Amino acid sequence: MGTRALTSPICMPFRNRDAGKSILIMDVHPSLGIDPPEPTTSEPFAPEALYELKIDTDGDAVANITYRVRFSPSQGGAQTAILRRIDGAQAAGTADGGQVVVEGAPVSTGREARVTEAGGYRFFAGWRSDPFFCDVEGVQNMQFTGHDFFADKDVCSIVIEVPNSVLGPREIRLWARTLAPADGADGGWSQVDRGARPSQTPLLTGAERDAYLAGEPADDARFVAVFAHSLEHTGGYSPSEAKRVATTLLPDLLSYDPTRPASFPDNGRTLTDDAFDCFLRIMTNGKVTEDKAGPHDDLLTEFPYLGPPHKAA
Repeated sequence: MGTRALTSPICMPFRNRDAGKSILIMDVHPSLGIDPPEPTTSEPFAPEALYELKIDTDGDAVANITYRVRFSPSQGGAQTAILRRIDGAQAAGTADGGQVVVEGAPVSTGREARVTEAGGYRFFAGWRSDPFFCDVEGVQNMQFTGHDFFADKDVCSIVIEVPNSVLGPREIRLWARTLAPADGADGGWSQVDRGARPSQTPLLTGAERDAYLAGEPADDARFVAVFAHSLEHTGGYSPSEAKRVATTLLPDLLSYDPTRPASFPDNGRTLTDDAFDCFLRIMTNGKVTEDKAGPHDDLLTEFPYLGPPHKAA
């Protein structure tokens, strides 16, 4: 499958204008890669993959709720999606099951957002203007001009509006992951990517990065040492301080209390939160505080909130 639909899952929970509902967003498959800088496939989502939003409700970094999305093969350029919810012990597994929440939802490839409503949920999947903002070129030499690499880029988004009542009675922790068919005769699924807080994988390289992307948040303590080593190098931290900061980044989960306004990194993440500036300050130990890139002006004021794609089919 390569990386055509399994690139950098990003989880963005925030409260809707209706205080009784929350918005969960998973972005995958950018329209243009960074390394190498070349276009990706035009098919929005891989029909052979599973896309999941994981929710830990009891603080053990293991999923108690999973929202799982699977897509049909493309027929004449059109795809549909099915959204399932899995509760309890099975939420942490990889079995392709669960209660159907939305079925036959059309995938959007044009500028118009095709939204499906069912049982108190709203669901969207398709191409959107990438809401992330960052001076990618500036990262390479740590000289920032505010040039936003993502300003004219698109991304494939899964957006779910959920009643807060189905998320549990207290603060939750979220992450996103993608699964691909496992190698071998036994079949099954294997995790190929995951993420919650953006921009963390640059702290890892090689085999450590691969192990991290295939791992579970509950096991993230094993990466504290390598995170700390990277922070010593990039920010000049002392070994003890680097270890302390690394433990604030792991496990890779996004805390969210739907009863409070969202604000990254303390409570979820909105589409205008400058997540990269936050990471930049951590990475450089406060020596660099901003990349001068700002939020995009094409965001919508209504569901699915992400702007229309720049290159609509």
